[in-house]
Order: sequence, then C-alpha cells, then structure tokens
Amino acid sequence: MSTAAIIRTLGRSQDSLSEADAYQLFSAMLDEGLPDLELGALLYALRTKGESLDELLGFKRAVSERIYRLQPPSGGILPVIIPAYGGKLDSVNLLPLLALLLQRFGIPVLMHGSLDSHDGVAAAYVLRELGTLPSTSCVQAQQALDQQGMAFLPTAALCPGLATLLSLRSRLGLRNSAHLMAKVLEPFAGAGLHLVSASQPECLNRLRQFLHITEANALLLQSSDGDPYANPAQRPQLEYIRNGDSEILFEAERGTARTIPNRPNTASAAEMAFWTTQVLAGEIPIPLPLVNQLACCLYASGYTQDMNQAKAIAAVQAGGLAAA
Repeated sequence: MSTAAIIRTLGRSQDSLSEADAYQLFSAMLDEGLPDLELGALLYALRTKGESLDELLGFKRAVSERIYRLQPPSGGILPVIIPAYGGKLDSVNLLPLLALLLQRFGIPVLMHGSLDSHDGVAAAYVLRELGTLPSTSCVQAQQALDQQGMAFLPTAALCPGLATLLSLRSRLGLRNSAHLMAKVLEPFAGAGLHLVSASQPECLNRLRQFLHITEANALLLQSSDGDPYANPAQRPQLEYIRNGDSEILFEAERGTARTIPNRPNTASAAEMAFWTTQVLAGEIPIPLPLVNQLACCLYASGYTQDMNQAKAIAAVQAGGLAAA
C-alpha cells in the first residue's frame, strides 16, 4: 500500500490498517524512510483516530526487529521494566523511589526513557542526583544490572529509531504512536514485568487488550503525570496481567485525596532526590499507594508466590523505614 493510500485510509476515522500494513508503515517510520510531510500527516492521523489492536501488533513487530536486547539477570526473579517518559513541574516523581525500593529487595530494575523533560523534571535527573547515571550503551546497562541491580537506559541507546519518533513531540506539539510503543518495549525478549500505564480509560483499554493478546507479564494502572507509579494522593486500580488473564490486586480508592508529607520543590531534581533519600531513611513515610504497588511488584516479579505474603513484606518494609 502506498503512503498516500495509507494516509487516505487513516484519514477515514473508522478505518484501520492490517497488521501487515502497520508493520510495513512503522518499519519505514523507524528507519527514517518517510519524508517529513508524509510522516507528520501519518502520525497526526494515527493520533486522531487512535491505534487499533492490529496496528499496535504491527508496530510491535517492527520495534521488536530494531530493539537492542539485554539478558535478564540470573536468580529467577523477573526484572521490572519501567518506562520513564512523564513528569510534571507540580508533581512529585515517585519512579526513582519505587525503583530503589525494588533494588533493596534484590529485584533487578531496568528503567528506560528520555533524558529530556517537556513538562517537568525527568526521572533520569532525579536518579543522577541519587547516584545512578544513565548508561551510554546496552553493554553498560547490562553491567549496571548485573552489578548494581538497576540501570537507566536512554531510549536512543535501546531503540534509536523509536527515540527519533519520540523526539518529534517537541516539533508536532503532541504525542504519537511511538509513545504507546515505549510503554511496552521488551528489552529482555519477553522476560520481565512491565509497568504499563495510561491517563485515559480508552487508552488503558487498548493497552489491556494488547497485553492480553501478546500474553505479556504486566502491572497495568492509570498514569501519574504520564509515568507508571501509583498516584500517592489516591491509589488507582492495580491490575496484574499474565498469560492473557487479569487479576485485580488492588481496587481504585475513592474518597478524599491524601497529602504528601514534606512535599519537595518539584521543579528541582536535587530537592526531589533529597526527599527520596529522606523516605528511604525512614524520616518521611512511604505513600501508601506506593507501598501497595511495591507489593504488586514483589508478587508479579516472582519475589513471592503469594500476594498476601507480598502485602505483608511491603508493609513491614514501610514500617521498618518509619521506625528507622
């Protein structure tokens, strides 16, 4: 199918591409094989229409052929894969805290994302203040995973073509299909626990269908400012998806929202990092929704075989920090 024909197809709001056509299209996008005018038109049409399941599957196949792979650390516990592409100036970014809590349990953590922040302080900046520098290559990320149990890998080092598409946000003024694919990247070739989130119910439903049909191992939740951590003010539903089945591990909270104790200056990576160290030192309590998400990760990664045990361990961890 020609580029013009694809644009016409996508321009009809009810029409979608087949998996094969979507694969060919996204392959050309990732390989920078489309002129800027046509690329912009296609990305806008997909954004306006909303990607179908077949289109997402085609995009996934194209990305899978172009992503660099890492080896999951030995030990039998699944590495947790955390996309870090969000963040806002008026919110506390809890991704670094969640990653460091998982690292304390010996659960390998691979974070991937952008080194740029469009709306706030990127998680990569907070992690740098905490001593975790971005890896410059997959080889370096593998070494960090094997030796420290945690790594931050910029998208440009993991999947260069996808990073190029992500960077178009600043030119086009909106997100595109690459941002959806970034949520479900598979650096370990299917091995790992994915933290997957979206802000809108429609997008959450599409991702749920995608995770089911691809038989992914994932924790699905509503985004907090674009990132996959539980809103500290009010816990979202935490849904565990495995081998095509779903299990609600925590229901969404209703009622009055919480406040964040000793809320840091969210425009400063250094102050957010300092707040994180205070939480890890037990000087400030871990927000309860994050304790709940930690329990989900302990269970879904294989650290525990029982969710009740995971809840108890997470609660002990939170209580231990509070008593530190």
